[in-house]
Amino acid sequence: MNTQDTFKAVKKASRELVSLSADTINTVLKELAELAVSRTEEILIENQKDLDRMDKNDPKYDRLLLSEERIQGIAQDIINVSNLTSSVGEILSKKELENGLKISKVRVPMGVIGIIYEARPNVSFDVFSLCFKTQNACILKGGSDAEFSNKVIVGIIKEILEKHNINTDVVTLLPTDRQATADMLTATDYVDLIIPRGSQGLINFVRDNAKVPVIETGAGIVHTYFDASGDIEKGKNIVVNAKTRRVSVCNALDCLLIHENRLEDLSTITNALIEKETEIYADEKAYASIKGSYPENLLHMADETHFGTEFLSNKMSIKTVSDLNEAVSHIADYSSKHSEAIVAEDEDVIENYLNNVDAAAVYANSSTAFTDGAQFGLGAEIGISTQKLHARGPMALEEITTYKWIVRGDGQIRS
Repeated sequence: MNTQDTFKAVKKASRELVSLSADTINTVLKELAELAVSRTEEILIENQKDLDRMDKNDPKYDRLLLSEERIQGIAQDIINVSNLTSSVGEILSKKELENGLKISKVRVPMGVIGIIYEARPNVSFDVFSLCFKTQNACILKGGSDAEFSNKVIVGIIKEILEKHNINTDVVTLLPTDRQATADMLTATDYVDLIIPRGSQGLINFVRDNAKVPVIETGAGIVHTYFDASGDIEKGKNIVVNAKTRRVSVCNALDCLLIHENRLEDLSTITNALIEKETEIYADEKAYASIKGSYPENLLHMADETHFGTEFLSNKMSIKTVSDLNEAVSHIADYSSKHSEAIVAEDEDVIENYLNNVDAAAVYANSSTAFTDGAQFGLGAEIGISTQKLHARGPMALEEITTYKWIVRGDGQIRS
């Protein structure tokens, strides 16, 4: 079957989803979660085939890696999605006109959603569960790095669909070649929305070449500003968690901004990173402050390239600033508008930061590691949007729906 025939089949299947009951949808998702856990060994065997082809030092290795614990977490996210109330059918507004027409604005499925992603096999489960819950069909275009993992995962999903006599074309995994990507980007008759998840290069390519509407999920160049009023214990814990919890994810800390009046506390903050063997690229003032207390082999002088970089690895830059305004200005120049945080006790400073920093998620006294659909109570996420049109931040059920106007009359005609 060529890609056009594939797209036609998915489009047809998407129309069949509209008739599924909420009970059927939730049952399918819960059974999928159970089956994923019961087939953990099979999934891990296929995942290992992908891992064997990748350098362990590649930042994508951790994203590609599945484990028993991670599969259990994925399964729990699927169950969480099943327990949510679908936004489909929600009446957003309604009114009656003077001529008697009754108009309502109702949330409906987007239709067919295409996802292009790299070494993130968990995305296959997440995307399907969110799309299925909102009665959308999905076309998955995974990268060659996760080919074996994605195939086994989609196979498990299709098993559950067959069991319930649901058209298995509602989830389709495309070949890993570039031609399949090009075909989907121009499939305006069949695909309603494309969401790329991956490197900035991938996102730029999709945005520049797609004829189908795109929601950008940009890179995460993440800052945390430690203010003159910041609490040292909070700051230390927040920086360590944001940087080292998982270094390869988009919400991981890339640059610590520190007020010059708190440089004497910088060694306390960074010493907690020593056991994690975090490499630091510090500007002149920050470098002088921690030289001698931080391992020489892990401490480097920063240059301009270390600011505005999404490391996706166990590396971090440090920039000294004179005040809040300089911190906000630096973020404006280098941020990808993903997640930004402040550590401060001065309420005026906090409010100023929250109001003036332009990002999808802005934190006060918290780790940026929480920028995640599941953590935000959305069940799972289909991506994190860094644009402002239609959706912003973690996207889940609401963001993959649209609406239509329903007009009820009794013979009215327009003069």
